[in-house]
Amino acid sequence: MSLLSQSQSMRSRRGMTIAELSRMIGMAAQNLSTILQGKKDSRASTFESLAAAMDAEWVMVPKEKLAEVRQVLEGKGSGPDRTARSTLDYLLSQ
Repeated sequence: MSLLSQSQSMRSRRGMTIAELSRMIGMAAQNLSTILQGKKDSRASTFESLAAAMDAEWVMVPKEKLAEVRQVLEGKGSGPDRTARSTLDYLLSQ
């Protein structure tokens, strides 16, 4: 998934308009739209600002870890069961 498509997807999930994002990062909406459509290159700092405005992080993932990261992002990855009671919770309830 490209950085552009990830940006568009995140914007959609956050329910943010291009106008709203452009105000937050201080860029004209038309310029931002052109960048997100892939019609114009942009600086890394623009994508860092976009990520911050959407309460996200822009990161690089080593290729050998990419499949695992994608699974986690899709909600299919393994990890700790956050709904399970901790040992401390269990002991305190005794």
